[in-house]
Amino acid sequence: MSDVLILNGRLVDPASGVDSQRDLLLRSGRVAAVEAPGALKDAKAKKTIDASGMIVAPGFVDVHVHLREPGQTYKESIATGTAAAAAGGFTTVVAMPNTVPVNDSVAGLEWMLDAARGACVKLFAMPAATFGSKGEEITDFHELARAGAVGFTDDGKPVLHDDVMRQALVAAGGIGVPVSQHAEDTRLTGGCSMNAGPVAFRLGLRGMPVAAEAGIVERDIRLLRDIERVDRLRPHLHVQHVSTAKAMDLIRAAKADGLHVTCEVAPHHFTLTDNAIGDYNTNAKMNPPLRAETDRLAMIAGLIDGTVDCIATDHAPHALFEKEQEFERAPNGITGLETALGLALRVLHKGHGMPFSQLIELMSAQPARAISLEGRGTLKVGSFADVVVFDPAAEWAYDVAKTRSKSRNSPFDGAPMLGRVAFTLSEGRVVFQN
Repeated sequence: MSDVLILNGRLVDPASGVDSQRDLLLRSGRVAAVEAPGALKDAKAKKTIDASGMIVAPGFVDVHVHLREPGQTYKESIATGTAAAAAGGFTTVVAMPNTVPVNDSVAGLEWMLDAARGACVKLFAMPAATFGSKGEEITDFHELARAGAVGFTDDGKPVLHDDVMRQALVAAGGIGVPVSQHAEDTRLTGGCSMNAGPVAFRLGLRGMPVAAEAGIVERDIRLLRDIERVDRLRPHLHVQHVSTAKAMDLIRAAKADGLHVTCEVAPHHFTLTDNAIGDYNTNAKMNPPLRAETDRLAMIAGLIDGTVDCIATDHAPHALFEKEQEFERAPNGITGLETALGLALRVLHKGHGMPFSQLIELMSAQPARAISLEGRGTLKVGSFADVVVFDPAAEWAYDVAKTRSKSRNSPFDGAPMLGRVAFTLSEGRVVFQN
C-alpha cells in the first residue's frame, strides 16, 4: 500500500467531533495523521489528493445491500456491486442472504467473504436468521458469528412466527449482534404490488396496508420487552427500510423506553411517493413500497430528530427483462448505491436544512456503530483509511447508462443530484476516482 496525503479539504468526522480544515496522511491502510492545514507539508507520499473546496469524510457504510452472488450473477456480482458502492462513496457494505442458495451456512458465508469474489471495498454479510429463510428453524448463530456474521436476517421474508423470532432475538442477544427484520406481515400483503391508497385504486392494483409493516414492528418490540423482563437479556432489533409513519412512531416510542432498537431508512423512501409509479413504472416498484407523502415526510422527520440510526440503500439490482413485465409480475427493488449521497444532499441538506455533519453521521459513524464495526465510520488516527472526498456543491443528473452495477433498474435516471464523489479510498487504496 502506498502512502496517501489528502490536503486542503474540510474534514467532517462526526465520530471525533471534527468539522474544520484538516490534512490527512494515510499509511499502511490506516489513518496515520490528522493535522491542521500545512502541518504535513514535509510528509512524503506516493499520492497526493488536493481536496480544495471539497468535504473529506469517513467512507460511507451501507448495512443493507443485495449483491446477488452466488446464483444470480446476471443481475450483479460482488465485484460489480462493490464497484457501484465505491462510486457512491461507500467503503463498507453488508450483503443480505437472499442468494441462490440462501446464505445460511458457515461454508456459504466464508465463500461469500473470500477475497476471490473480487470485492473492491470492505464486505461483511448478514446470513439468514432461519434455514433457507423459511422462518421455521433458526440457523447456527454462534458458528456463523465466529465465521464473521455481523447480524442475522431473513430480509425479504419476515420471521412471522412469534416463537421463532423470540428464539432469534435471544440467540443473537447472547452474542451481541442484531436481528435485522424486514417488517411485513405477508398475511396481509398477498397479491399486493404497491402501497394501498388512491394511486393503487386508480391503477387497479392491490395495495399493501400500513398495518402490514406496523404490525410486525409492534410485535417485535413486544417480544423485546418480554425478553428483557423474563430472560434478563437486552437483544438488539434492527428494523430495515422503515417506510410508514406508524412504524416510525412505534420505533420512536420504543427508543424512549430504553429498548435496544435501531432502524434504517432508504433514500427512495425519503425522496419519492407512490405517485412515482405513474403508469405502471416497474422501476418504482419495491418492497416496502413507495408510500404516501405523509409517510415520506415522517421518514424525513425521523432522520432529522434522531429516531433513524442510518441511511441504507437496499441496493437491489434486477435485469432489464425482469423489470419489463406487467407491474404485478415484475420483481421488487431498485439500485441505489450510486444515488444515495446525491439524493440525501438534495433532499435532506438542501431541502430540509440537515447539517453536513448529521448527514455524514447517518451514512458513516452510526451504521458502523449499529453493527459494531470497530475502526470504521471515523477518521480518527489509527482507524481504517476509509475515506470519501466529495464536492458538496456539484449539481448533476444521474445517468443510469453509466452505472457500475450490472443492472439499471433505477427510478432516478435523469434525476437531479447534489454533491458528487471525487475519490473513494478503501483501507488506503483509491477504489474510485471521478
